[in-house]
Amino acid sequence: MKAVTLGPEGTYSHRAAGAIADEVEFRESVTGIVAAVADGAAPRGVLPVENSIEGSVTESLDALTEYEVAVVRELVTPIRHALLAQGSDFDTVASHSQALAQCRAFLDVEYPDVALEAVASTAQGVERAREDPTIAAIAHPDTAGDDLSVLAEGIQDQASNATRFVAIAPRAERSEAGGKTSLVVYPNDDYPGLLLDLLEPFADRGINLTRAESRPSGERLGDYVFHIDVAAGLYEERTQEAVEAIEAIAEEGWVCRLGSYDTEHVVA
Repeated sequence: MKAVTLGPEGTYSHRAAGAIADEVEFRESVTGIVAAVADGAAPRGVLPVENSIEGSVTESLDALTEYEVAVVRELVTPIRHALLAQGSDFDTVASHSQALAQCRAFLDVEYPDVALEAVASTAQGVERAREDPTIAAIAHPDTAGDDLSVLAEGIQDQASNATRFVAIAPRAERSEAGGKTSLVVYPNDDYPGLLLDLLEPFADRGINLTRAESRPSGERLGDYVFHIDVAAGLYEERTQEAVEAIEAIAEEGWVCRLGSYDTEHVVA
């Protein structure tokens, strides 16, 4: 099966996609990945949605709201960052903005005077380091190859650093089976206690929320879309009842059932 994900080759997204596909193609943005699956250009897409240090990837949440796709799998991969360079004499560290943020404490202590350059991916940072001896990269240590030295490993600020990816498919492949479910809720309303009303149906039925987050709807200032993940499948009667309850609350808006899925841990 083919999957599309963030490129170029060697990114953490590429590693995650390799767990579900034997052919991986690359797109320049998360929105491009989701659009390719929604338009039928690719059967699967893999995109990052949350990091244990830096939190949610907002572009992914917004794209899942905008396009009609289904979440069919969750992939959790540990993040192993290393400092890579041609030598120890460099004045800039280039990497994806998330990787730079995840190694902030290490950089502040060990390299307080270097400049930080955010690029499109960790792999692009590696390419910059290969081309320029004054630039170091933060990426997976295996991407060093023969051209770069691994100056330090395990430089992420927390040893438990991990990123959650989701595999998406066309909406027609949405499943109700699995241990987790993702929903997007647009109430198109605003009143005291609205968020409590949206969450209570799950609490009343003993369903654990693993994530609840708001994003601007884009319709007007102060208007929000809610992303809700729960530890239960849509096949369960209690989940069906809870979703029906929030559909009634959001009758002026809409509720999107992205689907139910299982979680797989991928060694990066």
